Amino acid sequence: MNPAKHDAMRKIRDELMEFRASPLYEYRTSNHYFPVVGEGSHDAAIMFVGEAPGQNEAKTGRPFCGAAGKFLDTLIEGIGLKREQVYITNIVKDRPPENRDPTPEEIAMYSPFLDRQVKIIKPRVIATLGRLSMGYVMRRYDLDLELEPISKIHGKTFETAFIDENNEQQPLTIVTLYHPASALYNGGMRDTHKKDFEVLKKFL
Repeated sequence: MNPAKHDAMRKIRDELMEFRASPLYEYRTSNHYFPVVGEGSHDAAIMFVGEAPGQNEAKTGRPFCGAAGKFLDTLIEGIGLKREQVYITNIVKDRPPENRDPTPEEIAMYSPFLDRQVKIIKPRVIATLGRLSMGYVMRRYDLDLELEPISKIHGKTFETAFIDENNEQQPLTIVTLYHPASALYNGGMRDTHKKDFEVLKKFL
């Protein structure tokens, strides 16, 4: 474990615990939920970014720990990795009520925490899970002109870069994936997910 990275992540967790400016703070505390910071290796080559935690995640503080998370684990194992070898997080770190999509305001408030996590981990790949994650990450890393509906660009790779905490440019590949929950509602999507995940093998 890298102590500096661990301390930087713990600082993010502590800030999120006291993130009273968030419109989701009162909902979280009144329901005795936890912020969901992220989980996995701080040295991961691949970082998965979802949209926002659901109820199971908010109760445990762990990302993707429900049915969609089990399928995500299966997909990760399908390319020869274990969950603890990657890093999994969301843009928004608190659960929106009724599992609704996070609002643009919520994404804007929470995304600086994600930006810091990217600088800490320095992944080679960010794999976006779902259209909202795809939209934020591609715009954040200067791929606005490549954006299309997820139905057109799922499983595709896009080359870009980011500036790390030492002000050095790091190469970055964005891989756009469907949210694993889509396979729970449409079993036919499972094969699409598996095929899209194959793209990640070249980064192992």
